[in-house]
Amino acid sequence: MFDVPEVKCAISAVRQAALLAREVQRELVTPALTKDDRSPVTVGDFAAQAVVARRLAEQLPGSTLIGEESADALRLEEGIDTLDQVTLFVRRLIPDATPEEVCGLIDRGSGDPPTEFWTLDPIDGTKGFLRRDQYAVALGKIERGTVTIGVLGCPELAASRESAPNGAGSLVVAIRGEGTWWQPLVGNGQWQRLQVSDRTEPTNARILRSVEKAHTNTDEIGRLAEHLGITARPVPLDSQAKYAVLAAGAGDVLLRLISPKRPDYKEKIWDQAAGSLVITEAGGRITDLDGKPLDFAHGRSLRQNRGILATNGPLHEPLLAGLRAIGA
Repeated sequence: MFDVPEVKCAISAVRQAALLAREVQRELVTPALTKDDRSPVTVGDFAAQAVVARRLAEQLPGSTLIGEESADALRLEEGIDTLDQVTLFVRRLIPDATPEEVCGLIDRGSGDPPTEFWTLDPIDGTKGFLRRDQYAVALGKIERGTVTIGVLGCPELAASRESAPNGAGSLVVAIRGEGTWWQPLVGNGQWQRLQVSDRTEPTNARILRSVEKAHTNTDEIGRLAEHLGITARPVPLDSQAKYAVLAAGAGDVLLRLISPKRPDYKEKIWDQAAGSLVITEAGGRITDLDGKPLDFAHGRSLRQNRGILATNGPLHEPLLAGLRAIGA
């Protein structure tokens, strides 16, 4: 199954993009970086998206990519220096790349999705990237609203289970009907199958939640834990690396509650596509906060869904009941 052209291309593209993002992080995220300087992650985002777009164009001609980034800012006078940096990093993998081609590759991700397409978050977990903590390159294939392939490249995650800065990283692949698998991002280790935990008691549930408070409602997560009598300490983790950890059985519950600062927020498809399949193919379950399946058939966002709840499966109904009880 790993030799199917689409799967093989996705694995190769995500591996290359994730390792390139790691190079950007190591070279540009320095102690001298000011707190508000996001330029390294900007360079990493654009470079990773350009690489994935080029690999898809080469190996899967006619495929469509829907990505998070567009090159509009790079074409402005104030974006010239950033474009030059992005191009230099891209040339490490595509030696003949020009600034014009880099912009064109990035812009392959713009537009509205057709019925079949790939969706990419080039660096999911920007704050984690800047802290030298967890981040992920996330690529998913969507066909008629259903995710069929999901690939996560997690440079700072060991064995799809725990943080390990500067280690071999984890490459996680889910194929609909074929399970979820991982191997080291660096090297050629054997593929190993992932399986969610078998935990059934909510009181012992390990909740994986975003480090950044802006991404979820931490107060309501606390209320939910209190209502259900959860005593296990939550596991703070950035990016879709959380989905890999849940799939490996090292966590039991993942929540994206609605932040009171962004009450009308709708999840973007690239933030959920790859990770959602990683969880379900490992035996878990993912829905929105109302228990509705995630619907990827409505453009660039999950317009028909509200928030995210992912679990190992047995804990899903108790968690949904808890959410209803606290009015989340």
